[in-house]
Amino acid sequence: MRFFEITNIAFTLLGYPISYVELIGTLFGLISVYFASRANILTWGTGIINEVFLFILFFQVQLYADMFLQVYFFVVTIYGWYQWNTQGTANRISVLHLKGRLITAFIIVAGSIAVGFLIKNIHTYLPAYFKIKAAYPFTDSLVMVLSIIATVLLARKKIDNWYLWILVDVICVILYFKKGVYFLSLEYFIFLGLASYGLFSWQKQLKHD
Repeated sequence: MRFFEITNIAFTLLGYPISYVELIGTLFGLISVYFASRANILTWGTGIINEVFLFILFFQVQLYADMFLQVYFFVVTIYGWYQWNTQGTANRISVLHLKGRLITAFIIVAGSIAVGFLIKNIHTYLPAYFKIKAAYPFTDSLVMVLSIIATVLLARKKIDNWYLWILVDVICVILYFKKGVYFLSLEYFIFLGLASYGLFSWQKQLKHD
């Protein structure tokens, strides 16, 4: 459908044409992160809308690792929604121990390298679906792996998720700007502020639990 094409422009802002798919994905991403920073369960429902539209967007700008990431996000969103809804106050904010942080760091490094090689060559593995070579495959894969781990930690209400999201946001501001997806780059700059606020807010709640 033409509505989902990035050439279908909603409006132009400061000379930059914003498509409907980028606009909707961006707005619901902001709403979802705001709810997450407040530890509000509505983060999961709004997150689903964000994931669907970003999946469509990333396919069209050849950020394939980010595209596949949205599928994972969708699954973890359902899991997180269930966790927060069923456990209630029993699922309180907590912190990863040193062993957990070391394991997490290893998974991030190893996973980013492995996925990076896969995404770098995906146009040769599946040429019928991916006709254009992936852009920034290793950086894109790092974002993917960091986001996977951060989403799991968010679903488990581990405060460490915000450190990873802050790193993701810094990388994405630069990556999306270089790809010319300026509105999405601006969104991640705002995400950076929201993630910093989320860390501060969760730290306050952690002290009172």
